[in-house]
Amino acid sequence: MRIIKYTHACVRLEHDGRVLVIDPGTWSEPSALAGADAVLVTHEHTDHVDVLRLAGLGVPVYAPAEANIPRLEVTGVSPGEDFTAAGFRVRAVGGRHAVIYGGQPDCANLGYIVDEAVYHPGDSLHVPEQPIETLLVPAQGSWLKMAEAIDFVRAIRPQRAFAIHDAQVNHRGLSSINGWLSEETGNGYRYLAPGESV
Repeated sequence: MRIIKYTHACVRLEHDGRVLVIDPGTWSEPSALAGADAVLVTHEHTDHVDVLRLAGLGVPVYAPAEANIPRLEVTGVSPGEDFTAAGFRVRAVGGRHAVIYGGQPDCANLGYIVDEAVYHPGDSLHVPEQPIETLLVPAQGSWLKMAEAIDFVRAIRPQRAFAIHDAQVNHRGLSSINGWLSEETGNGYRYLAPGESV
């Protein structure tokens, strides 16, 4: 499976000619959706879902059943549900967005485990019960501390981890985040710049 990182939380998965895109938000490049067969949306925040772009795409979009995403037709998914999207096997895990500062209301948030290998948690730090080969770890957010990101990677113990949710960080901040994740979580961590793939 080829993983291509786009700006912020958007990731494109390609395998045998099939394309699955996760969290194409308003900050991600439109090219992430070129040739997409299906889209997974972790939650309703605009940095994770670009409603206008997706409404005109004409492919299945899966999102939490409780998400409030007006003007976009989605297939509602619930925590613990297994389904197929673009020929990829997907398991929905978690259920709620991480706690936001000051008691601001959270929202439904699902993490997605794709082909029992790649885990995109959206804006949560939910630790699934199954082993994870590749973790997409949130690197920055108003709801996140660096120590929490490190503990999240340590709790999951993936073979490899790549940062997502990093668009609000300048180059100096990103260097610090990458240093901490590399030093504290092991040799499996690597930063992918937007457009890079593994």
